[in-house]
Amino acid sequence: MPDRPAGSLSGDTETAASRVRRRLGNTPVFFVVGVLAAAVFTVGWGYALMSYGGTGGVSVQVVAWRVESPQEASISFQVNSDAPAECVITARDNRHVVVGQTSVDVKAGIRDVTATVDTIREASAVEVGSCREQSPTR
Repeated sequence: MPDRPAGSLSGDTETAASRVRRRLGNTPVFFVVGVLAAAVFTVGWGYALMSYGGTGGVSVQVVAWRVESPQEASISFQVNSDAPAECVITARDNRHVVVGQTSVDVKAGIRDVTATVDTIREASAVEVGSCREQSPTR
């Protein structure tokens, strides 16, 4: 057995490192694979976000909403779009359950819109769920 100072494991460490180097080679395989996976994920996520947002699109700003009665609520909002749009208005109760919904067609441009939603019970909030530009063939 070779003579080594007490407590020295450098010989064991070097052999373990050389075994790993022999098995994986000198290239940082895991690092390269990780960087490539991160790059693919980042590009895919960016593409998904850009596709979801679209170009131009519709911009909506809620001005006010009001519960008129247990069977009716109203909302005033402003829409800015390059093409005619369809907006979905949703009324919810205090448990966040949808109690009424309606669809409103809006002409192109900057428009102030007031919509009324019939509800099955008293609403506690009214919101513009979505606004999407409609195709010219519609």
